[in-house]
Amino acid sequence: MRIVIERPVVGVMHSLQDKDGHPLDPKRSAAGEPLAFDFAIRVAPGPRFFGDQVRREGPQRRFVYVRVGELAGDPASPWSRRMKLDIHDIDPDLLDRAVADGGTIELTVDGTGKDGTPACATIPVAKRLR
Repeated sequence: MRIVIERPVVGVMHSLQDKDGHPLDPKRSAAGEPLAFDFAIRVAPGPRFFGDQVRREGPQRRFVYVRVGELAGDPASPWSRRMKLDIHDIDPDLLDRAVADGGTIELTVDGTGKDGTPACATIPVAKRLR
């Protein structure tokens, strides 16, 4: 999988969250350019999702956290947030095509909230095959 954060707030650090809740692969945008994070997942029938970055909530919901600001490893940041990106609702057709073609499922999110600060909480995700 790949997460692409479009329109990140300039200078704000973002990272994936590892299985132990720590920042992984921190990056920051110097001029508003998109940030990309690649990571592996395993998909079992159902579908069920597994991997170091995959979190679960209840029997069905699976998601990935992107840490922002202080949580991403920048102690000087005024923000301490996470983005929650749902993956349990990926279209089964898209999953089948990704497996058959060996492709990457790309999750695209808007990194800036309506108030101009870094996006956080559960945010809409566009999903496509790359």
